[in-house]
This record gives sequence, C-alpha cells and structure tokens, in this order.
Amino acid sequence: MFFETHDGTRLAYEDYGQGEPIVFVSGAMLNADMWEYQIPYFTERGYRCIAFDRRGHGRSDRPSSGYDMDSTADDLAALLTHLDLSDATLVGHSMGGAEVVRYLFRHGAGRVARVVLLAAVLPFLKQTDDNPVGLPEPAFDALIAAVRADRPKWLSQQQQAYFATHLGNPVSPGQVALTLEQCLSASAWATLQCQKTVFHTDNREAVRAITVPALVLHGGADFSAPVEMTGRKTTELLPTSTYKEYPTAGHGIYVSHHGEINADILEFIKN
Repeated sequence: MFFETHDGTRLAYEDYGQGEPIVFVSGAMLNADMWEYQIPYFTERGYRCIAFDRRGHGRSDRPSSGYDMDSTADDLAALLTHLDLSDATLVGHSMGGAEVVRYLFRHGAGRVARVVLLAAVLPFLKQTDDNPVGLPEPAFDALIAAVRADRPKWLSQQQQAYFATHLGNPVSPGQVALTLEQCLSASAWATLQCQKTVFHTDNREAVRAITVPALVLHGGADFSAPVEMTGRKTTELLPTSTYKEYPTAGHGIYVSHHGEINADILEFIKN
C-alpha cells in the first residue's frame, strides 16, 4: 500500500491488525522489515501495527530532496492523516525517534497518546560549544568519506558493533546479513542525506516540548548512538520520561533484546 506525502512523494506502508494503533518509525537505512520481531508480537496482542518505508528507503519513491528532519517529520504526519489515526503510540528507532519528536514539535500531539524513543539519535549529536559531549565534526566528515568510498564495506565494518555481539548477544549470522541487506536497499543518496540530517539537526528544543508520556530505551553498548550523548541527555531534558538502559545492548537493540523491549513497550502502553 502507498500514501502520498506533502510534496507528492509516494511512500510504502504496511498495516496489520485491529485496535489501538502503534506506528513504527524505522531508523535510517532501514525500512518496515526491521520490525519483524515487534509487529507480530503486538498484532497478536490486539493492537493495530503500522510501519512505513522512509523516502529513499525500501519500496518508497527515491526523490532527490526532502531528507531534512522537518520534511521527514511531515512525511510521518501525512501517514497519520492518511489513516486518520488517533491515540497512537509512536515507536521510533534511531533517526525514527528524532522524526517522532520533530513531528510532535511541528504538528502537536493531537493524534498521539505516547511515544517510545528506541536508541534514538536525540537530542543533538554534533559537538558545539554548548554541546561538548557531541561528536566532533571532523569525525563525522571521516564517516561520510568512508560511506562515499565504499558503502558496503563501511556497513560491513559496523555489523558486529551494531548488535554488540562481542558482549554475548544472541544474534545469528543470518540476522546480521539480513540487516546489512536492508541497509543496502536504501539509495546511496538517501543514506548520505540522512546521515547529514541526523548529525546536524538540533532537537533539544523539540525534546523539551514533549507533553505526552515518553519511554526512552537505550543500550549501554550503543556504538552508533553513544548513550552518554543520546539516551541519558534526552532524559535530562525530559525528566518526566521513563528511562531504561540495557547494559549489553547495541544500536540493534530491537533484535538482540526484542523480548525485553517488547515487554517493556507493552507495559508502557497498558499503563
């Protein structure tokens, strides 16, 4: 199924089950397929589960523009409007978590009951005078250079750290290969633009403005979004949120710790 966004881009989405809606917003380079351990779990427990492919990702159109945070948040708004959702739970992973927060900042919480920020790249990744814990810009430039030079090699080098398998997390070689395949299905252009958006976008004001209940879940061994500059900082800006840190989890927490993650999200929704 497809819906049309604010600028005419067609995005693919999936819609399963009946009941209170949960909208899953994928991380950069990933698509709706990343939620294979969440969608069946929640659908079987009486929830309506919706996931979509970001522009430039999966089965969606691949335009040359619209990868800034405001535009991708507006894409999420177009989906909620298209399905006329209300009392929705928004679950965002990585860049998807930042898009959820930016959506609330731009469009309000009228359709949203609560949010789950899962290994989210929030509130601000770039090192600045007022954000000394951030990543220095030269380090980010080196990352972009590596992506440009050999994107499959760069992704392959991240695989084990992504799931923190060195800490004994039970992730099979097949799952690692599948995740790499999903990431490579995003266009090279979208990959570069999303990396730039994630790094340069300051969402501190948007995090402070959250008014709905928020659950922040993060891995203590997250290499892609180090917890000291993301999950913990988000909680400092949003003291009313519920925070849980998983000591051995990496950025691929939605796979390696899916049993705990699903149970924690379900408890949060029920309460």
